[in-house]
Amino acid sequence: QVQLVESGGGSVRAGESLKLACAASRSGILSKCVAWFRQPPGSEREAIAVLDQDGSTNYADSVKGRFTVSRDSGKNTLTLEINALKPEDYAMSSCAADRWGCTLTNGRPYMVSTDYDYWGQGPQVPVSS
Repeated sequence: QVQLVESGGGSVRAGESLKLACAASRSGILSKCVAWFRQPPGSEREAIAVLDQDGSTNYADSVKGRFTVSRDSGKNTLTLEINALKPEDYAMSSCAADRWGCTLTNGRPYMVSTDYDYWGQGPQVPVSS
């Protein structure tokens, strides 16, 4: 069975940086439309960064300029670089992958919280220090 698992969460001070990773159990799983989600306690899951198969990206307004999503050359690992951490960044972060390329809206990957085939099994929650 295809699985995704997140890692990289830990203790970090506000204003500093953090890098999260999402690893796939099978090669190529992260080669198409992939995304990172954030879900604060009691809130709905929200897409914050989307990466299409051609490298196109889209970010939620709240993280633009601070977050960077990328994949490795082997397409087995998805990375989210978080800079200048804000209080809202201390929330459950998870990754997801689709078997197909992203749907485009206004020429950019469409950001939605559904329509992904695989979801990470080890969401990370940064802890303030």
